[in-house]
Amino acid sequence: MPETEQLNNDTVIEALRDVFDPEIPVNVVDLGLIYSVEVSEGDVHVEMTLTAPGCGMGPYIAQQAEWRIAEIDDVEDVQVDVVFDPPWTPDMITEDGKALLGID
Repeated sequence: MPETEQLNNDTVIEALRDVFDPEIPVNVVDLGLIYSVEVSEGDVHVEMTLTAPGCGMGPYIAQQAEWRIAEIDDVEDVQVDVVFDPPWTPDMITEDGKALLGID
């Protein structure tokens, strides 16, 4: 019988790779938008940012992140906070994200 994945930061981060900014074809993890993930028993708290404070898709992206995390086994409560400190910069994009965007 396969072992179920244990709820931890890595599980949450992996799930967040399924969440995309609809305007950019890169997931929120590789864009560098995830600032912190805290898992405590069944509770998950994520702090994330947006590529721009006035991004009209912000609520949509945060909702998609919340829904995706809620699909993980053993998650009881999810809180996703959008923060703007520190401000996001393109330097936060991972190497995988840069490759997807075609930038060095």
